[in-house]
Amino acid sequence: MATRTQNRSSKRSSTNDRSRSSSDRNDRSNGNKRSAFSWGGEAGPLIAAGLAGAALGLAANYGRKFVTQAVSGISGDWDQVLASEHDMTLAVFDKMLATDPSQTWKRSMLLMQLTHMLGKHAHEEEMVVYPALREADQMVEADELNGEHGYMKTFLFELSQMDADASDWLETVRNFRDLVAEHVRMEEDQVFPAFKRSLDEEQNAKITALVNKEGFWSA
Repeated sequence: MATRTQNRSSKRSSTNDRSRSSSDRNDRSNGNKRSAFSWGGEAGPLIAAGLAGAALGLAANYGRKFVTQAVSGISGDWDQVLASEHDMTLAVFDKMLATDPSQTWKRSMLLMQLTHMLGKHAHEEEMVVYPALREADQMVEADELNGEHGYMKTFLFELSQMDADASDWLETVRNFRDLVAEHVRMEEDQVFPAFKRSLDEEQNAKITALVNKEGFWSA
């Protein structure tokens, strides 16, 4: 009797061992087949690291925008902000004109910088200043200045399609600079001073704030 009981106990133990062994194999198999998109226990630190990296990237981007706009925004009122950007833009033109055909990489980098600066500057004027000029019955001046922005974009397109060592590269840049310089003179010597004299303190402050806001988001 004792022998039969021991045999049954031994069989149950053997069966349980085989069951546990089979379960272990299934667990390992399921682990190996886990989807690459499964959210395992180890995913938490990875997700946290990813979110932290994204936050740092976002902060760095906002920091870059702040610094970029602060360079011109520290100048003062809206017309002084734009005048500061005019000076920085013409300085980039001068650097471009000082290059030679062997400096293709430098020319490409300066063109990229110029494109960004003019894009940001045009956005500020087209979104804030020119509409304000139209409201102040200076529609003719606003439309003329806005139209010149179109010619500037044409120059940028031509230069982007041109080899940086092309024989007419410098001539194109020089003609481009002449257009921008004349545009700047019209704004700084004629249009903006007359417009600013028509503004009260509150209106002037509002335009300054809007120019800086648009400059920040387009930086």
